[in-house]
Amino acid sequence: MKTSPLLRRTLLALALLVGLPALLLFSQRELIRNAAQGYLYGYPLVLTEITRDNFSADMAPINRLMHVPRFPDAGFREIVRPNVDTLYSVAWLDLEQGPLVFELPATERYNVMQFLDAWTNVFASLGPRTTGNIAGRYLLVGPRWQGEVPKGFSLLRSPTRMAWLLGRVQTNGPADYDRVHAIQAGISLTPLAQWRPGQVQASVAPPAKGRKSVPPLFQVRALDSRAFFQRLAALMDDNPPPAADAPVLGQLAALGVEPGKPVAEWSWLQRQAVNLGVWLAERGVRKAMANPSNLQDGWRVPPMQVGRYGEDYGLRAAVAMAGFGANLAEDAIYPNAVQDGRGEDLQGGKRYRMHFAADALPPVRAFWSLTVYDGDGFLVANPLNRFALGDRDALAFNPDGSLDILLQAEAPQGEGQANWLPIPHEGVFSVTGRLYWPKAEILDGRWRMPPVQMQAD
Repeated sequence: MKTSPLLRRTLLALALLVGLPALLLFSQRELIRNAAQGYLYGYPLVLTEITRDNFSADMAPINRLMHVPRFPDAGFREIVRPNVDTLYSVAWLDLEQGPLVFELPATERYNVMQFLDAWTNVFASLGPRTTGNIAGRYLLVGPRWQGEVPKGFSLLRSPTRMAWLLGRVQTNGPADYDRVHAIQAGISLTPLAQWRPGQVQASVAPPAKGRKSVPPLFQVRALDSRAFFQRLAALMDDNPPPAADAPVLGQLAALGVEPGKPVAEWSWLQRQAVNLGVWLAERGVRKAMANPSNLQDGWRVPPMQVGRYGEDYGLRAAVAMAGFGANLAEDAIYPNAVQDGRGEDLQGGKRYRMHFAADALPPVRAFWSLTVYDGDGFLVANPLNRFALGDRDALAFNPDGSLDILLQAEAPQGEGQANWLPIPHEGVFSVTGRLYWPKAEILDGRWRMPPVQMQAD
């Protein structure tokens, strides 16, 4: 059967209509690649600023310390995967306003005072692992500060004007709040110009109603490409990239994005190419997080370079999306299980068990815990208000010294209730392990979390 001339012309026209946009975009492949790389590179910096702005609008002013007084409950919806192991001390810093004095009391209680720069790299980590249990007095300064460090102070220099203090103090359940509040009362942050020995700036109490702003992740996602890169260009002026980032800065310059300068005008075709690059970058990260390829017995274990990313911009962006404010691995590692040992998604309403051999309990210098979250990343309501279990709980060990943690929706019978970690009645869920001050065998991969095993009905 012959094709008519009219049909041939129609098919040719359709091919041109379909193929022409692809051909045009192919001609912009370098721009698409630069936009994707530039978006991944700049994502943590833009997210940091939006998070800071939300916090200062809803929680506490810039350069003021806020102590969180209690754990979240099952109704908490402000962030995903909330922590029920530690109480936080938080401050967002603008170091261009002048040096700040940070004071930490002597305490035997495990804590980690983490300072992150605007790119989400950890530039200082204070606490028993690095500075011992003694009191400390620190002078916090920005990258441009020049001056003399007062006697008795240790210098902490942030590589960027914008910085974040995220402090955690070990808290052994609600009955421990008073002891932790006493430690928090000795943690202070004061502008050097106002500081006098024994006179510190009062901390800010968290507001009763919590946050009101749109979550930062959604705010970044809502930015169009031009607004994102314009914000990035402005931020890089005050929060300078390190010298090692010169190659990706060249890619950004090819987009017309340079520190402290307006973004260059793009043609219609260039705008489409940049939009496509941004879309591909974000979609790629979200797809990788949703479908991890490096699971170990159902557990996704964060890379050991979290918190000091170097030139791994993809990892840095992914951690910012999934676990903004992550610790250094030496301070804490948070493996997350979304599947059981057979590779099946963890499912509410079923019964699971985690078995730790007597000689294979988590090797940590501080403490460890397991927390269950529902499919949206929130705590699971249950009659005991028990959201986590760990080595600080009155667990029932087997006669041979091994340990079984029971994950199920309904309470087990008898002594098993001591080891019961409630899960949802339906829907998928996940388990997050928190390993504080991990030993070498965790850091080098010799020790792994045991699989979550489904039990027969």
